Amino acid sequence: MTPDKFSNMPRHVAIIMDGNNRWAKAHGLSGVRGHHAGVESVRAVIKRAAEHHLEAITLFAFSSENWKRPAQEVSALMELFIMALKREVSRLHKNGIRLCVVGDRSRLSSSLNRAIDKAERLTRYNQGLKLIVAVNYGGRWDIAGAAQRLARQVESGQLTADDIDESLFDREMASTGIPEVDLCIRTSGEQRISNFILWQMAYAEFYFSPLYWPDFDADAFDEALGVYSGRKRRFGMTDEQIEVQGA
Repeated sequence: MTPDKFSNMPRHVAIIMDGNNRWAKAHGLSGVRGHHAGVESVRAVIKRAAEHHLEAITLFAFSSENWKRPAQEVSALMELFIMALKREVSRLHKNGIRLCVVGDRSRLSSSLNRAIDKAERLTRYNQGLKLIVAVNYGGRWDIAGAAQRLARQVESGQLTADDIDESLFDREMASTGIPEVDLCIRTSGEQRISNFILWQMAYAEFYFSPLYWPDFDADAFDEALGVYSGRKRRFGMTDEQIEVQGA
C-alpha cells in the first residue's frame, strides 16, 4: 500500500477498539486472550498509519466506565498495558513515533504510571506519527476538567468570563495541540461513540466496521481510509461553496 493511495487523507484518526471479548468467545478463548490478540491489530494499524504519514492516531484503550468490568479482567488489562508499553516503546521510538497517554491517571497503579512516564520521555521529541492512547478516559471528564481549569483562572483574575471562547477551551483539553479528529472508526458493528473524545469529534466522519478488533488489520484500516477519501466534508457549507474552495 503506497502513501498516496488515497486522494484525501485524514490528519487525525480516532479508533474505538471494540470486540475483543466477543472475538475471544467466538474462538472459545478467555476474554483476556482476546485483549492480547487485539495488541496485534494495534501494531498493524499504527504501522499502516505511519506509512500513510498521518499526523495523529488516538486509540481508546480503557474508558472511565470500563472499571465496571469484572475485577479479574480489569487487572489483566492493566498488566497488559504495562507489558505492551515495555515491549513496544523501543519499536515506536525507532520509527519516530511519539507516544502520549491521556486520561485520569490518578487511579492507575504506580507501576503503570512509571511505565507511561518512561515511554513518554523516551519518545517526547520524535517528529513522526503522534500516537495518543486514552486510558481511564471519558469525554465528559475531559470537558469538565477544562471547564474547572478555566473557572480557576477566572477566580484568580487571570481571565474574565468573556475571554473564554472555543479556542481557549480547546487549549485546556487533555489532547491540546492535536488536530481535531477527521475520522472515527469503531469496530465490532456497534454504532455509538461511548463517551470518547467528544469535543474533538465535532466534525468527524464516522466509519463502523463489523469486524471484531482482533480481526481489524492493516487492510481493514485502508478500507476505512478509502471510504473517508470518498466523502465530501462540508463543515456547514454548500456543495457549491466547497467546489469554489477546491478550485
